[in-house]
Amino acid sequence: MALSELAMSSPKESREEAIARLAKSASALEARTRTEVVASAEAQKVVSQAWRIVAELVGGVFIGLGIGAGIDFMFDTRPVGIVGGVLLGFALSIFMARRTANRLMAEAKALGEVPAGEPDVELNEDEER
Repeated sequence: MALSELAMSSPKESREEAIARLAKSASALEARTRTEVVASAEAQKVVSQAWRIVAELVGGVFIGLGIGAGIDFMFDTRPVGIVGGVLLGFALSIFMARRTANRLMAEAKALGEVPAGEPDVELNEDEER
């Protein structure tokens, strides 16, 4: 079919046939667009969750660094406070990121969206919460 045949109705086509053909084309376009929007929203949700975990990891280290520098400034213990603060901030950020990842995995399980390559979960992991 030529483009001109698709764009305009032929003189032989009745008004009802033209409306039915346009409705069918509109429905197909709407269905295709809807699936693209849903896929885009899901992708944005996954990306935002990943950035949240990254922010928890980086933020914890910087907060520990700030607290350690404050302790060094107040008590004049130059490297000890910063090193201890960074280590403590790193440990807390790992804990927070793991907790967030476990919560996201539990939400995915509840919705039935668990990926095929699900990692092994420790037996006592649920008791930690």
